[in-house]
Amino acid sequence: MTQMTFARAINSGLRKSLENDPKVILMGEDIGTLGGVFRVTDGLQKDFGTHRVVDTPLAESAIMGTAVGLAYRGYRPVVEIQFDGFIYPAFDQIVSQVAKLHYRTQGAVKMPITIRVPFGGGIGSPEHHSESPEAYFTHTSGLRVVSVSNPQDAHTVIQQAILSDDPVLYFEPKRRYHDKGEVDEGIDPRTALPMDSARVVTEGTDVTLVAYGPLVKTAKDAATAAADEGISIEVIDLRSLAPVDYATVEASVRKTGRLVVTHEAGQSGGLGAEVAASITERCFYHLETAPVRITGFDIPYPYSKLEMHHLPGLDRILDGVDRALGRPNSLSGLEG
Repeated sequence: MTQMTFARAINSGLRKSLENDPKVILMGEDIGTLGGVFRVTDGLQKDFGTHRVVDTPLAESAIMGTAVGLAYRGYRPVVEIQFDGFIYPAFDQIVSQVAKLHYRTQGAVKMPITIRVPFGGGIGSPEHHSESPEAYFTHTSGLRVVSVSNPQDAHTVIQQAILSDDPVLYFEPKRRYHDKGEVDEGIDPRTALPMDSARVVTEGTDVTLVAYGPLVKTAKDAATAAADEGISIEVIDLRSLAPVDYATVEASVRKTGRLVVTHEAGQSGGLGAEVAASITERCFYHLETAPVRITGFDIPYPYSKLEMHHLPGLDRILDGVDRALGRPNSLSGLEG
């Protein structure tokens, strides 16, 4: 086991993929000489060369179009979108080509493309640099969408994404890049927990709290704080956003009878709504109360001085737990 940061764990996973398969190619803006704006790809171009770690022009649509061509030729391109809000110029390529070519060709063409997206807020950056666009892609059939929350998953799941013959959007919570954790670099991604499986990270009996990406750590902190008041929260790290591992969530809700879902993205049309509706369909007679969503507000991403009021934090999540339990709270009039 090695102690490493979240960003370093991704770097290590990318390195292993480059070592294990000469068809893996990294592409993105400033990922080579600079090592990426977050230094996630630091040192990889020096070790693998400019033909394997490619600095691209500032043109996301062209980067994705090139990745499609490389996938046609049998390569496994790994594309970095520098910031979440920069993905929109590539949106047409992703939803019109990447997501559909395998189906369109009746399986003759595979699109083993991994799209790395640093996402979410909490780093003091404005709009275009702190977005949470995952729901656009979970709504698009033909794409796998994952979001990791800890260094071990960051290391393992990036390798699983690259090994997949399906296109995978790999959402990295940028405010967790410097978080440290134990990483077993020897875990075989082929035998590890599949990337489309959720994980129960804290067991509990009173409320099921579902989170992913940057808010898993906050959800775990909420479970610790609630335990001081005698409330037992079961925290589930969703990990895969498309497809969703509903079996794990359903089993938990059948036990606790209550569901709280949290994410940084806005509430309307967010993944939390889909999880809440699907679990209501599956667990209607087991639910003691309606599911609760704790999310970012339905506004453009605010200036940095206001972002911590926008992002779900410990107090808002605990307030949601109180609402699910029918306990009095001080934030009951606050949407999301």
